[in-house]
Amino acid sequence: MLFRIGSPNTSFMPLRPRPDRIVDVLLLGVAAVWGASFLAAKDLAEQTGVPTAVALRFLVAAVATAVVCLARRERLPRGRGLIIAVALGCSQAAVIGLETWGVHLTSATNAGLLISLALVLTPVLEGLAARSWLPRSYFVAAVAAVVGVALLVSEGGLRTPAAGDGLVIAAAVVRALHVTASARLTRHRTEGTLGVVLVQMAVCAAVFTTAAGPDLPVGIAALDLAGWANVLFLGLFCSVFAFVVQLWAVRRTSASRASILMGTEPVWALLIGVVIAGEAIGALGICGAVLIVAASYAGQAIERRHRLRAAAAERTAGARPHVASAA
Repeated sequence: MLFRIGSPNTSFMPLRPRPDRIVDVLLLGVAAVWGASFLAAKDLAEQTGVPTAVALRFLVAAVATAVVCLARRERLPRGRGLIIAVALGCSQAAVIGLETWGVHLTSATNAGLLISLALVLTPVLEGLAARSWLPRSYFVAAVAAVVGVALLVSEGGLRTPAAGDGLVIAAAVVRALHVTASARLTRHRTEGTLGVVLVQMAVCAAVFTTAAGPDLPVGIAALDLAGWANVLFLGLFCSVFAFVVQLWAVRRTSASRASILMGTEPVWALLIGVVIAGEAIGALGICGAVLIVAASYAGQAIERRHRLRAAAAERTAGARPHVASAA
C-alpha cells in the first residue's frame, strides 16, 4: 500500500488512485478481454461449431444488456432509429460471423493481429464519406500494414493468405464499414446508446440462432465447464463489460487516449495466443506482427493530427468574417 508522508496528523494516509489511472486501467482491460476473445471464440467454435458459438455469445450478451437497460430505464429506439439499429445489427453479425469463422480456421494470434487492419481502413472510409482525403503519410502506414500481413501469413515463404486469414481480413473490412456507418447513421440522433446496442445484440442473437437451428440445443447439451466459461466470457466480458466500460471511460478521457489504449488489442491477442495457447510464430511472423501494430498506431496518429488541423482550419475560416466586421 502507498502512503503519503506529511504532518503528524496526516502521515500514513493511503493514497487514492487518480481517476485518470482508473480509466486507463479499465480501457486496457477492455483491450485485454478483446484480445483474449479470439482464443475463447476459437475454443468454443471447435466444441460447438461457429453458428452455435456466436448464437450463445449474443444470447447471453442480449439478456445481460436487457437487464442493464431495465435498470437504467433505457428506451428502445423507434421508427427510423429502430431501422438503423437493426441494419447495424446485421452488419455487426457479419463482422462477428466472419471473425469467428476466420479464427476457427487460423490461429488466434493471426486473427487478433489481422483484425487490427480495421484501424487503418476505418479512417480511409471516413475520409471518403466526408470527402476529406488523408495525407500521403497515412497511405505509407497503410502499405506498411499490408506488408506486415504478408509477412505474418508467410509461414516461411510468401503466399496468399489461408482461408481463415482471408476471412479475418474480410471481417476487418466489414468492421471498418460498420464503424463508419455507425458514426454517420447515429450522429445527431437522440436514441440512447444502450438501447441501440441491445437491438444490435438481439439481431445478432436472432441471426445466429436461426443459422444454428437444431444444432443449438445439441451444442448446449455438449458444453462442459470450460465451454460455459468461454460463453460467459464472450457474452459478459467481451460484449457487455467492454461496451459499458468503453461508454463510461470515453466520457472521462480524450478520444485519442481511449483509442490508443484500446488499440493495444492486437498486442494482447499476440501475447495470449503465444503464452497461453502455445501458438508458434516465426521470425517473419514477428516482424509482420510488429509492422501491423506499428502501422496501425502510426495511421491513427496521422489521422488524428489531420482531423485536428482540419477542425482548426474550419474554426479559423469561420472566425475571419467576424473579425473583419468588428474592425
